[in-house]
Amino acid sequence: MTTSDHTKVLKQIGHKPGKYAKYLKHNTPRDRKFGESTKKCDVCGRTGGHISKYGLKICRHCFRDNALSLGFKKYN
Repeated sequence: MTTSDHTKVLKQIGHKPGKYAKYLKHNTPRDRKFGESTKKCDVCGRTGGHISKYGLKICRHCFRDNALSLGFKKYN
């Protein structure tokens, strides 16, 4: 069983109502209101290295790839 996709497990135990209810109660992920996992990159979905200034909402890796097309200049 994978922890990244809880719906896979729900399909496997769907025919057992007791186990299904218990799994839903204890193992489904909660909706986050704050923290690192609430900010995700709009391009790739990463949570780390997030740039939200100027309403960008992308990670630093995608920013390096798309900086010129977004209108940013690199000064040497």
